[in-house]
Amino acid sequence: MNTSNPETETAAAPSPESRPSNFLRDAVLEDLKTNKFGGRVQTRFPPEPNGYLHIGHAKAICLDFGLAAEFGGHTNLRFDDTNPEKEETEYVDSIMQDVKWLGFEWSGLFYASDYFDQLYAWAVQLIKAGKAYVDDLSADQIRKYRGTLTEPGKDSPFRNRSIEENLDLFERMRAGEFPDGARVLRAKIDMASPNFNLRDPVMYRILHADHHRTGSKWCIYPLYDFAHGQSDSIEKVTHSMCTLEFEDHRPLYNWFIKELGIFPSQQYEFDRLNLTYTLLSKRKLLQLVRDGRVNGWDDPRMPTLSGLRRRGYTPEAIRNFCGAVGVSKTTGSIELAMLEHFVREDLNKRAPRAMAVLRPLKVVIDNYPEIQTEEMEAVNNPEDPSAGTRKVPFSRVLYIEQDDFREIPPPKYFRLSPGREVRLRYGYFVTCKSVVKDAKGEVIEVHCTYDPATRGGNNPPDGRKVKSTIHWVSAAHAVDAEVRLYENLFTKEDPNHTEEGQDFTVNLNPNSLEVLACCKVEPSLASPAPGSRYQFERLGYFCVDHDSAPGKPVFNRTVALKDTWAKVEKKTEKNK
Repeated sequence: MNTSNPETETAAAPSPESRPSNFLRDAVLEDLKTNKFGGRVQTRFPPEPNGYLHIGHAKAICLDFGLAAEFGGHTNLRFDDTNPEKEETEYVDSIMQDVKWLGFEWSGLFYASDYFDQLYAWAVQLIKAGKAYVDDLSADQIRKYRGTLTEPGKDSPFRNRSIEENLDLFERMRAGEFPDGARVLRAKIDMASPNFNLRDPVMYRILHADHHRTGSKWCIYPLYDFAHGQSDSIEKVTHSMCTLEFEDHRPLYNWFIKELGIFPSQQYEFDRLNLTYTLLSKRKLLQLVRDGRVNGWDDPRMPTLSGLRRRGYTPEAIRNFCGAVGVSKTTGSIELAMLEHFVREDLNKRAPRAMAVLRPLKVVIDNYPEIQTEEMEAVNNPEDPSAGTRKVPFSRVLYIEQDDFREIPPPKYFRLSPGREVRLRYGYFVTCKSVVKDAKGEVIEVHCTYDPATRGGNNPPDGRKVKSTIHWVSAAHAVDAEVRLYENLFTKEDPNHTEEGQDFTVNLNPNSLEVLACCKVEPSLASPAPGSRYQFERLGYFCVDHDSAPGKPVFNRTVALKDTWAKVEKKTEKNK
């Protein structure tokens, strides 16, 4: 059975006419109109390599790459690697893989550490201009001297050191003469500014730690606010897009660029993506990994791109979701059901159909020949006629879902029960005649008869109809499989909301994973390629896990068939 391979597809740049307007797009259009940057659009995606990317980063990636591509521009991938204690090559590799998987290619690959020498030289330039000084205050003292929201800060007693002394101390900081935390380099701006970020922010700190790229060359490292804008400027970034928490940092971003007299990159801020029942904090996700609450960064319950990929999400679904979410200046939460809607919509078009029974119940068709086997014609994807058909074996003994049989059916239950006739998908009409029970009184086997005139699941010549169609797998041909059913990782819409003194982990869902080890799937699924996606008819969408082995497939449920978001959306539209 063939499956599409979206991992090899590249995201096409949408035409300007197909993109809805937003304030970021409008800003680019205005800059192009006024020829502000010579008609050039250059963006960058600058993750810190201290964890794996998550769905929130996907929004930024789609924005950075998509906006530049729309206007014929370029996007750099730059690693903000200024914190060596938390950064690892593993994270660098995973980030590059995720960006490519989403369908994007960067124009240039850079690291903030590429610019350490230049940043140091610019720090010296600011010292010589009287705009920076070495401070001996501790971190706690600096916080106290900064003041409060209602009270201005006060000058450090070391603020008015001479330029010569500052140059000497800064050089000795670089030479490794002082221990961690002994001194910092601060910008000299305004301790009375209503913006805390302008109250002499720290530019460099002493940190005797090996860097994943520069090794032990440096023992002082620039802080984000000093490294970020200057890195943008070096790369001639025209539109530097950040999330809203950096809005108050923009005056500092601009101050460094102005005082250094370098290329005037522009910073813009947009709303961060928040999803219900989801945490998008790398620090907290790392805690889940380290504490063994999940099985690694790519656990299918995780909101990481690697986790979503392993669960079966497609890059197209994620890109479509990010496009629908859009950008704004207001922070809110998006329903997780909306993301699930987009993956259902995409997989409905591309995923081949297959039959699988997750909780098997044996069915014996008493009047069917014991040694006979037929091949039924099954449609691979009704949404895609070019997908063709496949042969599915049918025999006397089958497996159906336990939920598709009730000895005592409740009201409006139309599936198999004593005396009731149902359609077997692509098979025959069958009628339940009797059951076999175990010592506990549980039904372990259902006996039926079939109507030979209904082959292929067609209505019989007498025109009678049934109200239910159920799926099945031939027992003689069934392949044993493991299926992992995933639910929300957290029980609360806002997992961060806890009682005082509680950790966010109290909101973890103890039933977020159910492993079914005795599932039965049709023979076409005996050795599927890891990453292949299918719709198990009537059950949902599933992806082949990399734990699979030939003849022993393992499937992860991507999402169930029920689309709650579509119902919410329809109801919302109706009430407008």
